[in-house]
Amino acid sequence: MAGPSPAVAHTRVAVREALTALSLPPDSLILAAVSGGADSLALAAALSFEAPRMTLRAGAVIVDHGLQAHSHEVADRAAAQCRELGLAPVEVRTVQVNLEGEGPEAAARRARYAALETSRVAQRAVHVATAHTRDDQAEQVLLGLLRGSGARSLSGMSPVSATLVRPFLDITREHTEAACEALGVQPWQDPHNEDETFARVRARRLLADLTGRLGGDLRANLARTSRRARDDEEALAHWAESTLAGCAGTASEGIAVADLVDLPRAVRTRALRRLALEAGADASALNFGQLTELDRLITDWRGQGPIDLPGGLQAQRVRGALAFGPRRPVE
Repeated sequence: MAGPSPAVAHTRVAVREALTALSLPPDSLILAAVSGGADSLALAAALSFEAPRMTLRAGAVIVDHGLQAHSHEVADRAAAQCRELGLAPVEVRTVQVNLEGEGPEAAARRARYAALETSRVAQRAVHVATAHTRDDQAEQVLLGLLRGSGARSLSGMSPVSATLVRPFLDITREHTEAACEALGVQPWQDPHNEDETFARVRARRLLADLTGRLGGDLRANLARTSRRARDDEEALAHWAESTLAGCAGTASEGIAVADLVDLPRAVRTRALRRLALEAGADASALNFGQLTELDRLITDWRGQGPIDLPGGLQAQRVRGALAFGPRRPVE
């Protein structure tokens, strides 16, 4: 009897390896985040095949962002396909995307991840699996390069991040499309994937153009870059955390400047970022310029005043220590 097509085999092996690495107890539930596109349907199919063979359960959650006409029909169709694949439970969650204050991509992503986590908790699932591919990883790295981001951004998406697992980071979009064709699954073609108002679509087309002009497998090379950057980022972050663990005091009480000043800048700024986040700073709004000013409180102290941070915080140097607290109103 013939085995599965090579593309289907690739997706199943990727899911099997990801689940094995998680070392989950029997009967644990994993939810696939499904949009109805080729990537997420290939993930749903692979998860429905592999999970039972590992004494695990597989379900799905579909997030309806309500940003397109008939989006509820797309969500319902994706849910029906998941049920046909044998996934259970299958849930559709409708969200309100707040488009004020940030772009539509960021707003939709924020609403989507919040809905995925809400569904995970409600269904008592241990993880949500997303179908981000090597192509998505390459696009994210390219966008990070264009923004002038550091290693943390260039490291891209991690295979496991808190309760999220991404089995397909070494799987290409060609694999997922071929897997759906081999399985007879009909994916939805999202019109937003052709809309150049979205940065990711522009990055995708730029990647295709650069590959044509420069040759080689640019997507694979960018994904490889992300893995190397992630190794460096994890090592530097561990160094920073170990340093802070050995310091007396806390972000609110104050950390002695002497404990930080001799660290390499790459480690020191990561320690400062960690302190700011522990104090309640908004991670998505904490930027390079603010971290640079924080670092100057350590390395270039000239009596400067408090540094304002996102989340209503400020940091200041007082009697040889760096302390974080609520922002004081201007008198």
